Amino acid sequence: VQLQASGGGLVQAGGSLRLSCTVSESIAPINVMAWYRQAPGQQRELVARYSSSRTKNYSDSVKGRFTISRDTTKNTLYLQMNLLKPEDTAVYYCNAYRVTAGGVIYDVWGQGTQVTVSS
Repeated sequence: VQLQASGGGLVQAGGSLRLSCTVSESIAPINVMAWYRQAPGQQRELVARYSSSRTKNYSDSVKGRFTISRDTTKNTLYLQMNLLKPEDTAVYYCNAYRVTAGGVIYDVWGQGTQVTVSS
């Protein structure tokens, strides 16, 4: 399975961007899809997570500003980012994790998309 992230760019503080993560196969059986980010010199951190039970979780730093969603007809995960702040500047990665009773099927990452927020 392959993940292709897109939608990053340069935006002013207060602006919006929508990231997309297109998967090479059906996302319906994927247990968890998530967005992570990594700023220069920092560890990769979880931004938002969408589970197969349709549960959504957000980091405290983005709660109320970012929305994660998915479209199973397009095999795509989205991250709508509003009210962007300079501290949101990072490379954003999507992740897909699929597990069955037999074990982990895959735990894969997209290539990352750069988000830069100017003050």
